[in-house]
Amino acid sequence: MTFRTSGLAWLGTVSATLFLLGACGTTGMGGGELSRKGKADEPVLFSWKSTDGGISGAMVATLPNATYQGRFFQITQQTREQVVSPLWNGWAVGWSDWPYWGWGPGESYEWTQFSTRYTGKVLANLQTGSGQRMRCRFHLARPLLGMSGGGEGECQLQGSGVVHARF
Repeated sequence: MTFRTSGLAWLGTVSATLFLLGACGTTGMGGGELSRKGKADEPVLFSWKSTDGGISGAMVATLPNATYQGRFFQITQQTREQVVSPLWNGWAVGWSDWPYWGWGPGESYEWTQFSTRYTGKVLANLQTGSGQRMRCRFHLARPLLGMSGGGEGECQLQGSGVVHARF
């Protein structure tokens, strides 16, 4: 016995399946190296989980001597400042003290300019149970796919150390 379905029925089934898969959330992993002055590079494992297709979610970075956890957010022109305000906890607002952004001493932080300029980037603010912080900025390979589309970037540990990451 063979079953035949019309093209429309098949398309409806595929569409419903894709919708349900998208509603389930996404997870991913990546890796990197922790570089500290005067020390050998050390491995870092990243994992993330999102319920909105990789636009925001939870991230964990496991280093040899600590585990950092926190939220990540993809910056789009629709992103509102209030949503990403947890990124600045423990750091200067807008991370103006991190040269990557192009803000310098005496320049003001303007969210509208920031969100337009950095669309397609993912930012994360992670911390250990003892309160040590790490901030991350990633460049997405395929921004429309969110974190699932892959990318690379770097994280800065409070105090010293830089993680070069890929996912």
